[in-house]
Amino acid sequence: MSLFSAVADFLKPTPPLDQPTLDALDLAARMVEPVLRFTPGFEKHLSGPLQHALTYCDSLVGAIPGPIEISRQAFALDPLVHAMFATANDVDQMLGRSQAVRDFLAGPQCWESDYFYAMFAARRQQKKQLGMEQQGELIRNDVPQQVLYFSGQTLVEPHCQIDHTRRGLRRKALESLLHTFHSHIEALRHERAGLSAELAVERAHLTVLRGTSGGQEITVGTRRLSELDARLRRQAEALMPEQLIAALADYLSTPEPALHLTPVAITVDRLGIIRDEADSLSNIHTLNFPELTARDRRLHLAMLAIINRDEALEAVEKVRDQQHRFLLI
Repeated sequence: MSLFSAVADFLKPTPPLDQPTLDALDLAARMVEPVLRFTPGFEKHLSGPLQHALTYCDSLVGAIPGPIEISRQAFALDPLVHAMFATANDVDQMLGRSQAVRDFLAGPQCWESDYFYAMFAARRQQKKQLGMEQQGELIRNDVPQQVLYFSGQTLVEPHCQIDHTRRGLRRKALESLLHTFHSHIEALRHERAGLSAELAVERAHLTVLRGTSGGQEITVGTRRLSELDARLRRQAEALMPEQLIAALADYLSTPEPALHLTPVAITVDRLGIIRDEADSLSNIHTLNFPELTARDRRLHLAMLAIINRDEALEAVEKVRDQQHRFLLI
């Protein structure tokens, strides 16, 4: 490249940011720290890492399997759906109690299709029990068993178009990353407040020591005071807007530890008892699903689901009727 070409490239104006990046910058400022928006270098230092995070969120949502049908019939036919709920009635209860589903069904967009999509999430649980087990011709009692079950079943981002569901999930994935970083800032502020209080106590204690004694106790107290003061200065520097932008840029450049999917494979029988894959028993199935690690660090099964609108409407009415009966009683 000639010197003239190099100078011409250098003098080219920076291309404008696309709308998704601008929206992500606005979201970052609102969720992390509003003052960052007015800090020099905000867009320059964060636009690239945010674009990387958006690409990562897109690939993460694209890796969520499904859609799988969630219904009473699927509970009877699909081993995975059967494992995700204790009874077929629990499918209705989840649909009827879901605020996201209620809000979706209350709007006109729900009539665009007979089916809608959402992300299904639930927490995997395991418990130990003593149960019965057949071994050849014998039936043994009090056999140690591990039972798989799920709790906290919920639906996220219901839409008639699966692309709309995925778009909403991508935004929620970015919000999760930003919320995690905001929690880190709050932890730093909490630690700074604790150090300030500890520093005040140590200064008062040292003042008393200087008035009543001397020697080693004052030396130790002075050293302790100096250490606390240095830690407090480091905390204050870490919370400066320029330092927060640099830390956020590093965090968004490597989002995997804060938000990722982990594949899981578990073999169970129809009762949810965990079995070895080599077992020759009938009615055992290996369930394959990913677990999502997000801001609360708890693992959640994550699958795209497809749900019949009329079944969901019926479930909402059933739950509303149950709640009304309860109030009357």
